[in-house]
Amino acid sequence: MNWHPVHLARRIRAFGHRLYHTLHMNAWFPHVPLALAVGLSGLLQINQTLRLLRDFIALPQETLSQLTGGLSSLAIRGVPHDVIGIVLLIMSMGLLLRSRLAWIIAVLMSLASLLLELTPLASQPLVLIGFHALVLVLLISNRGHFQSASLATGTLYSITGMLLTLGFGVVGAYVLGEQFKPVITDFPTALYFTVVTMSTVGYGDILPTTIQARLFTLSLIILGLLVFATSLTAILGPMMNRQILKLIQPRKKNMLRKDHIIVVGCNPLARNTAKAIEARGLDVTLIWRNQRPECTEVPDDLIIGDASDSEVLKQAQVDTARAILALTEDDSDNAFIILAAKDVNEHIKTVVAVSDAHNMAKIKRVKPDVVLALPLIGAELLAKALSGEEMKVDELFAQLLQLD
Repeated sequence: MNWHPVHLARRIRAFGHRLYHTLHMNAWFPHVPLALAVGLSGLLQINQTLRLLRDFIALPQETLSQLTGGLSSLAIRGVPHDVIGIVLLIMSMGLLLRSRLAWIIAVLMSLASLLLELTPLASQPLVLIGFHALVLVLLISNRGHFQSASLATGTLYSITGMLLTLGFGVVGAYVLGEQFKPVITDFPTALYFTVVTMSTVGYGDILPTTIQARLFTLSLIILGLLVFATSLTAILGPMMNRQILKLIQPRKKNMLRKDHIIVVGCNPLARNTAKAIEARGLDVTLIWRNQRPECTEVPDDLIIGDASDSEVLKQAQVDTARAILALTEDDSDNAFIILAAKDVNEHIKTVVAVSDAHNMAKIKRVKPDVVLALPLIGAELLAKALSGEEMKVDELFAQLLQLD
């Protein structure tokens, strides 16, 4: 067995591709596990609040000052985590839909949870803090999987976050009312203080006088800023995304593809092939994995995504396509593109390019209609030119296109 690092890496990558498609991971990974992790993080936040409340209720009769101190501790320790936990639970449902806004809010709430542990009254065990930090790292590292944007969904999340933060402020102002000057004793005053603090206006007519009240006010300001930032993203994000998609995929909305040819790849071979096909009056749909710097000339019918993903191929309407040309520089990617295309449309004509002649046998196992063997034709042309042999066009094409 060949244990060379390059070959070993290719074997591991090929195994990963096979496992990915066998388990249909594109339909549930990583957004489903992340949504469950975020939901569990939210439940743990709420459970911590319930535990604090249970311990507080179980205390023997205290003096009025001790009771006030206990309520203050619960307000700082419990209520912010409780609000964050509820928001994370709601956002976990949005993550199931790959919502970009839900991802942003989940990241901000996880970060806010960790920042609360830097306060003097931090209460969560070290294990839970580590779990919340792990969830935050996983969310950030998988940000590319959450791109869905909806104005209606974003508005719903914004309203929910605003109401929860408003409720947190009113309840906290009531609990800590005696630690403000003047004292907060009624609902209108608590609501007024909450709105003024969330908006960071700060008229200064109601001032916190203790460390607990100041920490509460600080947390309310931070949550208010987060709600404002995410609400702005919810409104402007989908509109900006639509404008960007119009620039990248100008014909996507009204594109009715039928009997077209799909060309996968952003290298010179793929781009020149697409131009040659279009020059002959045929419709071409290109699929690029990403917007590469060298691909500055954006075609009319372009899809950005992984062509080995069946959802991307369905977006390219592979079921009505005449043929698909897998012309990327990675032979294993080309093989998986052909397999994915045949899963959606078993009658489609398939063409696959081979960059390494050693992969010829492996490529033929996926049974493409045509194998574009560029290394072989280059070697044959050079050998014939140096030996002075006659170059026959039919033989060259037979070597170039390894037909089954």
